[in-house]
Amino acid sequence: MSSCAISYKATADQKSIISDELLDKEAAKRGVKERPKEIELEIDERGAFVRQPNHFSTPFGDGEGELKAEAGKYRLFWAKGCHWSNRASIVRELLGLENAISINLVGRVGHKANYGWGFPDNEGHEDPVLGIKFLAEVYNNADPEYKGRSTVPALVDVTTKKVVNNNYHRLTNYFEVDFRPFQAENAPDLYPEALRKEIDDFNDWLFPNINNAHYRMAFCRSLEAYQEAFDDFYDSMDLLEERLSGNRFLFGDYVTDSDVRFFVTLARFDTHYYRNLGPIKKRVVDYENIWGYCRDLYGIPAFRNNTYFRDFAKESVGKGTIFESYNTRFADKIDFEAIWSAPQERKKLSKTPEEKFLRYFN
Repeated sequence: MSSCAISYKATADQKSIISDELLDKEAAKRGVKERPKEIELEIDERGAFVRQPNHFSTPFGDGEGELKAEAGKYRLFWAKGCHWSNRASIVRELLGLENAISINLVGRVGHKANYGWGFPDNEGHEDPVLGIKFLAEVYNNADPEYKGRSTVPALVDVTTKKVVNNNYHRLTNYFEVDFRPFQAENAPDLYPEALRKEIDDFNDWLFPNINNAHYRMAFCRSLEAYQEAFDDFYDSMDLLEERLSGNRFLFGDYVTDSDVRFFVTLARFDTHYYRNLGPIKKRVVDYENIWGYCRDLYGIPAFRNNTYFRDFAKESVGKGTIFESYNTRFADKIDFEAIWSAPQERKKLSKTPEEKFLRYFN
């Protein structure tokens, strides 16, 4: 499973789910161990969820020991349900890095997801470039002693079949800065040099209070920890609602790295995250400015192309139970595209209403 720490059912239908017996044999043959469980290993003495640190965090750069950006050398693995990895897939497309960084989706291949992410949509459940059947294999290749979860995003060196970076905190920044030579002509500047300190500070605040707050609520084991995360999330949503009353985007007229990070959480809240929580205070659609902002971003192809509402809405419990969930009953009847494409008036907040990006070449 991903850094999202959620038992997410990927796009694979039942024919893509192989038997646990066959999965056990394949995992044993490839030296893949069972996936560690968050609720057993990532809960502190207060009952609060404390996410595992990113193990493969060597930065990209020109310094000794740092990773070097090269076209064709790296492959990005991500999951539709995982907003940590969804950031990287959106930024990759926004910057036009499709030819420089290859990509593949991971998902659930066993009924119990005992071995983490696999490749349900590929022939033979095998990644066609690396020949692996479990994401854990590239983690084992990089560090045979690694005992954590094999998470996405995972950037893998295709020449060594080793994961080289799973640091979702910084991966998009590396795409934005270090992969600049491989970006499309006139690519947007999502991480303007003059704003980097402000963006970094904002992202450091956004992570615990918005991005990770849902997981702090969903995985904690005490009401005290739950209420703390609940208050952090909704207090922060109120602050962001006010911020967006005068700004089209989080830093003014143009989309930045921070907007990608906020969007991926918002896209999942009303569709998926709510069902892991108790009574919620507000839905995303109940925030006038935030909801208009969501639709403004969704109008950008890279956001829309990498957002899979029907997959978010899928339930692991089938139809026919006495208390079917809302999504089980209605997800197939909801027109997510129409809802998220509804007109909004965010242009009026911008000095450049027809342009959502700051460009390198204006």
